[in-house]
Amino acid sequence: VQLQASGGGLVQAGGSLRLSCAASGRTVMSNRMGWFRQAPGKEREFVAAITWNGGNTYYAESVKGRFAISKERAKNTVYLQMNNLKPEDTAVYFCVRHRGPLSTVRDSTMYEYWGQGTLVTVSS
Repeated sequence: VQLQASGGGLVQAGGSLRLSCAASGRTVMSNRMGWFRQAPGKEREFVAAITWNGGNTYYAESVKGRFAISKERAKNTVYLQMNNLKPEDTAVYFCVRHRGPLSTVRDSTMYEYWGQGTLVTVSS
C-alpha cells in the first residue's frame, strides 16, 4: 500500500501548482492526511494536514495563506493547491497518513505510507 503524490514540476516564482495524492492498493485514507516536504540537505518539514472524515485543516506558518489542502472522498484523493510559490518552496513533497493524536499533527514520525514524493522546483 502506498500513497502516490503527483503534479510536481518546474514553475517560476509567483506561479501555482496543484499536487494530488492517490492511494494504491486497499483504501488507506483515514484519520488525518498530510503533506510534508524535504528540501536537499534539510529535514522533512510539515506543510499541511486535513481531517479525512471532517474538514479541519492545519498549516505550517510558512505556507499559510498561500497553500490549501483539500480532499475528494469519492475519488480517495487529497490535493495541495500551492499559490504564490517561492524558491524556498522547492522540495520533494510527500503525501502521508497521520496515525497519532491531533497534538502530533506536525510530527513526521507519526505519519506512515511514505511514497516516492513529487519534486517541486521554483525558479527565481
